[in-house]
Amino acid sequence: MNAPISLSYLRPATAREEDLLKRFQPVFDRIAEGNIERERNRTFPYEQVQWLKDADFALVRVPEEFGGWGASLEQTFYLLALLAEADPNVAHVWRNHLAFIEDRLNARPSSANERWFQRFRDREFVGGGWTEANNGTYANIQTTVTRQDDHYKVTGAKFYATGSLYADWLDVIGKGEDGSLITTLVSRHQPGVVLADDWPGFGQRTTASGSATYKDALAHEGDIFPASERVVYQGHFYQTALLAVLTGITRAILRDGIAALKSRGRNYPQGLNPVPALDPQLLQVIGEISVRVFSAEAALRKAAGSLDLIAAAHAAGDTALRGARAVDGEVAVSQAQLTIIDGVLYAATHVFDALGASATSEETALDRHWRNARTLASHNPVAYKARILGDYLVNGNSPQSSIERFGRGGQGN
Repeated sequence: MNAPISLSYLRPATAREEDLLKRFQPVFDRIAEGNIERERNRTFPYEQVQWLKDADFALVRVPEEFGGWGASLEQTFYLLALLAEADPNVAHVWRNHLAFIEDRLNARPSSANERWFQRFRDREFVGGGWTEANNGTYANIQTTVTRQDDHYKVTGAKFYATGSLYADWLDVIGKGEDGSLITTLVSRHQPGVVLADDWPGFGQRTTASGSATYKDALAHEGDIFPASERVVYQGHFYQTALLAVLTGITRAILRDGIAALKSRGRNYPQGLNPVPALDPQLLQVIGEISVRVFSAEAALRKAAGSLDLIAAAHAAGDTALRGARAVDGEVAVSQAQLTIIDGVLYAATHVFDALGASATSEETALDRHWRNARTLASHNPVAYKARILGDYLVNGNSPQSSIERFGRGGQGN
């Protein structure tokens, strides 16, 4: 394993960042040890997720006064990138949990919120997904949330239920009796919940992103929230979590490319040096991949930092500033998405140019980087992002208004 780049990577580390690395990097290193074997055999990392729970990784974003580590969003997402360098499947599992914590951090104080922070301290984990099964969209949600006496019943079918098999709670969105969207946290451990390992993707195969079926699943007061109350930068958050995982994959490509070039025993006759690790052209390939790592980390930092600014405006109660910063965040996250996806796919393909045919061996499993990156990069419509950015920069139309003007397609995966 190469020593990781500093958490702060573009500036001196703070004491908090050094503490975070000291706490979690050893766990990440343990997780990395079995990554290739898990990829080859499609072994679900239950044990590795539990190591992170035991290390209180679930509390990384929770303020110290609530028993957590008090990390900023920039710090949280960079830690997620380091975890993704070790195993992008394990990192992806945490996306829904961290997003729900962000909602609780932005919610008004309440007894329900206090119960949730206690659950976090008790190392209870949130998974699940909102995407409707059978090609349903947000405009046509079939999942229902119905009140019965002092509790609620949830019925419906979801797909892309990432992290569900590792979870204690499942984050589900459905329609209430008045037609409004409702977020419901459903206990996984009940007869009304059926989870299936039926994720068919060629990458991210152990994220438990298959289907979840709810039939009169029970939910209680305090676990029901109007969807309109969710954090204003919710979409930005989910996207940045994916970008953190992609950044980690880019780091892993560089790591594995360096190791593979160093171990390469012979060169082609056309080479500029019989020793591959001394061949200037092969070294150039590694150097170019390092640039993709640098740009990915810088883009991730900029995107995540923009979310810290939105969160600060929300905490200050400045609605106008929060709205303006939300637009800035949309722009930053979209620009980061274009930068990071382009870089990781370039790196995952071109790293083989520095290596011999042996690099295609299933034993090295270098193909996992492209498969995982391509799967994650396909989650959201990157093809539209540059157009929306251009409309904002040229015509002053906010990214959200561009979506409305050009038309809203189906639900993203």
